[in-house]
Amino acid sequence: MAQSIINEERIEQFQTDVHGDVISPADDEYDDVRAVWNGMIDKYPSLIARCRGTADVVRAVEFARENGFRVAVRGGGHNVAGTAVCDDGLVIDLSEMRAVWVDPEERTAWVQGGATWADVDHETQPFGLATPGGVVSKTGVAGLTLGGGIGHLRCKYGLSCDNLRSVDVVTADGRYLTASADENEELFWGVRGGGGGLGVVTGFEFELHPVGPDVATCFVLYSGERTAEYLRAYREYVSDAPDEVTTLSSTGVMPDEELFPDDVVDERKVGFLGCYAGPPEEGEAALAPLREFGEPIADFSGTMPYAEFQRILDEDYPDGMRYYWKSLYLDGLTESAIDRIRYWAETAPSPLTTVDVWELGGAITNVDPGESAFAGRHAPFLLGIEANWEAPVNDGANVEWVRDCIADMRQFSDGSFYLNFPGFFEGGETALETTFGPAYERLVALKHEYDPENLFDLNRDVTSTD
Repeated sequence: MAQSIINEERIEQFQTDVHGDVISPADDEYDDVRAVWNGMIDKYPSLIARCRGTADVVRAVEFARENGFRVAVRGGGHNVAGTAVCDDGLVIDLSEMRAVWVDPEERTAWVQGGATWADVDHETQPFGLATPGGVVSKTGVAGLTLGGGIGHLRCKYGLSCDNLRSVDVVTADGRYLTASADENEELFWGVRGGGGGLGVVTGFEFELHPVGPDVATCFVLYSGERTAEYLRAYREYVSDAPDEVTTLSSTGVMPDEELFPDDVVDERKVGFLGCYAGPPEEGEAALAPLREFGEPIADFSGTMPYAEFQRILDEDYPDGMRYYWKSLYLDGLTESAIDRIRYWAETAPSPLTTVDVWELGGAITNVDPGESAFAGRHAPFLLGIEANWEAPVNDGANVEWVRDCIADMRQFSDGSFYLNFPGFFEGGETALETTFGPAYERLVALKHEYDPENLFDLNRDVTSTD
């Protein structure tokens, strides 16, 4: 959508109409407010509307549509692809809408669109309740859920989007709708894993489950010299682990001087991280085999508060570092796939980069593929390629490495990927058509119904082409 040239009078009226701040390049806080978590993203919007409620969101959508502004929607978290901000457009910023209301008797939580999973845990854990989130507490609820939501509770309780009871949405024409299994059902189908291009989701109603406050956890790291052996052992372990167990593996250098002895801090490692969604005493026994693959370099496993476990990786993903991630759903963890994972971990240009394998299955497969737009229920594993580095001079080498890795690993996949680890959407419509399969045309129809002029063209939806 091309941006119109509008006069100051219209902008001043917009500032009067909303309760939140409207930030322009002339404001002192502009550079701080336009900055996002991924240091690779450096965009200059014309205006940033820091919404304080749904009425602000409705007015911002109307203002953008009436004045020809391109729109970016920003939630409360990471947004590795950088679509939460845009050049020469309007950013609808929900990051000040972070409230969470819990009904412990009904086991539900209502969460505003700018909340993080730390906000959710803070309110739900005093009742010993949780809903599946991500694996980093600073992740935004909105982006993770709209893309599916693969986290620490997925094998027992499914995806974040599987636990939605309803959502509140502001559509491109400024309507405020509730979507659920009983109301605007097709829209509800689309927002559960189809991306964020159908409207601005201002509220999420989640089902809660008994989790915590203490859970058994595993966080163990071994020498990378035996990566293939440990990944084979991991494959065997997850093949018959109970659904209460949810784990992932990471292979990379992970050079943390506070965690590792000097002689191994700069050596490649393979780690296993997970928790048990059940009684801690049962969980410690269920997770024990992960700690017995060999002689660990470090073992931080044990029973801890669930909210603390959700924060265990937060410091590994600081604001402003440079991130480029991609993913593939794997057909299996074959010997050949394991060998290539080992190879790509060895050749990563940054010691902060990891090659990750997420076990799927369990409760994820209990939902019929046609019940939501999420497209990864068929896969036993997700491959996550996380290139993380600090200096802009190294951008080219890291991006090229990720692209080469993904191109090679497609031999072990049907080519579909997880929307929350998309890179910068290279492949456009072709990649999304492959990922969504039969659901693609259904999403296209929804897009035409709710956003026919493609106001929300930056979100992860069937129109993403850059």
